[in-house]
Amino acid sequence: MKKLILLPLLFFFGIITAQELDGAWKLTEKDGKAVNDREVIKIIQDGYFALGSKNLSNNEFLGAAGGELSLEDETLTELRDFDTYDTEEIGAEHDYNISWDGEDKMEISDGNTTKIWERVSEKSDALTGTWVITGRERNGEMNTMTPGDRRTVKILSGGRFQWIAFNSATKEFNGTGGGTYTAENGKYTENIEFFSRDASRVGASLEFQYEVKDGKWHHKGKSSKGDPIYEIWSPYSEAYQK
Repeated sequence: MKKLILLPLLFFFGIITAQELDGAWKLTEKDGKAVNDREVIKIIQDGYFALGSKNLSNNEFLGAAGGELSLEDETLTELRDFDTYDTEEIGAEHDYNISWDGEDKMEISDGNTTKIWERVSEKSDALTGTWVITGRERNGEMNTMTPGDRRTVKILSGGRFQWIAFNSATKEFNGTGGGTYTAENGKYTENIEFFSRDASRVGASLEFQYEVKDGKWHHKGKSSKGDPIYEIWSPYSEAYQK
């Protein structure tokens, strides 16, 4: 009887451990030194992560990286889909030791570099998730697409968002941007905090209409250039097939 009770408990606690990663995190310390000159935000959701970094003095974009991740016991495993710091890391699997200081502070080390991440938020809403674009309207007609090596991903969690356009096969990086967002009563608002293509866009806010229909995110409004857009985003785990 004890074994029957123990196994479900182990399964339950294993799920909780994995879920603790979901949300938005900020890099606060690297190798014992406080990170004060730049802001690095890492968003984790549904087994995927993306991070973006900017210089705090002038909002200059510094870099981005992300891909799949999993947590088992005290080992965090990452498989990079994109990495502007070192393209040789793309497609490579890396294991890190992870330890916790409460639920909102984690230490991650590869044996050479140790980083401290503190949770910014874990709040969620109707758009929390990892999405990939599967449809875009052009000339009044919706064109569908099947995500492959070349794809555009958008991850939302903990009140933060980041989109990334890349090709994981050629290791080509096309751009990224991110910041904070709200999604309420059909209105989705992005507040841009970093943008790889144009730092002058930092501080701008964009408003869109949104609707989640049949599990897909319908996104309407105007782009940062003022052009009308209508996009459809699908859950990454369902739409992207390796």
